[in-house]
Amino acid sequence: MSQNTITDKEFTSLTSKKGLYALLQNDNIDFEKALKFYENEKKMAKLQEELIQLQSWVVANQKKVIIIFEGRDSAGKGGAIRRISENMNPRQYRTVALPKPDETEAGQWYFERYVKQLPNAGEIVFFDRSWYNRAVVEPVNGFCTDEEYDTFMLQVNPFENMLVSSGFILIKVYFSISKEEQAKRFNEILSNPLKKWKYSEVDKRALELWDRYTEYKSRMLEETNTDYAPWQIFQANKKGKARVDALEYILSKIPYKSV
Repeated sequence: MSQNTITDKEFTSLTSKKGLYALLQNDNIDFEKALKFYENEKKMAKLQEELIQLQSWVVANQKKVIIIFEGRDSAGKGGAIRRISENMNPRQYRTVALPKPDETEAGQWYFERYVKQLPNAGEIVFFDRSWYNRAVVEPVNGFCTDEEYDTFMLQVNPFENMLVSSGFILIKVYFSISKEEQAKRFNEILSNPLKKWKYSEVDKRALELWDRYTEYKSRMLEETNTDYAPWQIFQANKKGKARVDALEYILSKIPYKSV
């Protein structure tokens, strides 16, 4: 499709409610980009319908579902969770994004604060970052000792094995972005008064520590990728595609049926 020529079908798509919204996403009108956005939104809507069916199955069968989203700062984890879950029944799912441990939690077994957040029967819990903070963010930024890191790496696979053996469904998603895309997103956050609060002290060091993050990320993905709790990596430079791909994966990993 050329920039100035569109088919009747494309015209119908672009003049729909979603199509007009897509056209208005950017200052400059880009028909091709708008059509991609429109098609992505259509696909997401159908997948969200399936997710509602999945949630009904989880409730009816009293399943306990854990969905972990990990990735670098600004990789789009929180936005993906919000977009994926926006039409779910809020009484039967939760999103967990824990702050740094308080003094009491710092003295507990590391996994304890996360165990308290695990789903009850008939519930789905999304973790916007999880216990894997100790695999990457904490050691890179000096928030844990080498001994604490080594202990975590020894315990995390048995811990997840216990969860799965106890009937939890555990899904682990990793959003991967390029260094250039991370820098671009940080700049967008800093230029937006409504989003500046997202930019933390850890974010400030993220680009400087890029290679250290890569080192710990690679070890995490390699050593904690197990048969019972595998990682699925998604290229997330394009947010819309990453969200659709992640939701498709989630739906494929849970053997739900229409209720």
